[in-house]
Amino acid sequence: MVLARGNGVQDTTFAVIKRTKLFAEQVETLRFSCDCYIYNPLDYAWPMHEAYLSAYASKPVKTLLVGMNPGPFGMAQTGVPFGEIGAVKTFLKLSQPIGKPPTEHPARPILGLETKRSEVSGKRLWGLMEDHYETAEAFSQEMAIYNYCPLVFMQRTKTAKNLTPDKLAKGERLALQTICDAYLGDIITLLDPTFLIGVGVYAYQMLEKVNKGDERRIVASILHPSPGNPQANKGWDEKAGAVFRNLGIW
Repeated sequence: MVLARGNGVQDTTFAVIKRTKLFAEQVETLRFSCDCYIYNPLDYAWPMHEAYLSAYASKPVKTLLVGMNPGPFGMAQTGVPFGEIGAVKTFLKLSQPIGKPPTEHPARPILGLETKRSEVSGKRLWGLMEDHYETAEAFSQEMAIYNYCPLVFMQRTKTAKNLTPDKLAKGERLALQTICDAYLGDIITLLDPTFLIGVGVYAYQMLEKVNKGDERRIVASILHPSPGNPQANKGWDEKAGAVFRNLGIW
């Protein structure tokens, strides 16, 4: 599905929301053999995600940041990419009803805006945006943040270990990537960014693949802000900011 970019902000917003709704429906048709609970926040948290798209992620921008997939205490809870609870409430100022997936991991219930646990990756990323832009409105004039894959895979263990999309069985991974690639390509067409920034290696690789060497766009990456990444646990904001400055984004 190829979309033409809208003639104005309202047209683009409508097209982004319509395409994202289709994306949510498409991933629901997939079946996976992993022994996991699978959450799709584009389904049960759709009102919040739609509000996020409408306010902050559906206008032409200079830079598109893309993560891998939702974190269990971020987008899985709030419906917002890298959606750390404090950032959603105080920086983005979003508040919409959030439902429940059909089945929940006992260790990972969806609490929505009542969740008490902060997602470190989201706190770091949105904190950097707040430090630089001061307001979410100013941020949205230049940047948008998306996730490549909307699904969360949590293994059926007591610790609910996160299974990342690159670890899925090959055929299932490729089927998922086909849908995600098409969606990402359409979002790039609609938002028309100059810079495509992968948050982490996997997202960078997917952006490279989808961009297909288009020289109109610059593809780069920043360190993933996860505390599981040792390089991110000291001076992550300085390292990420340096990438933006060196590229001329900031």
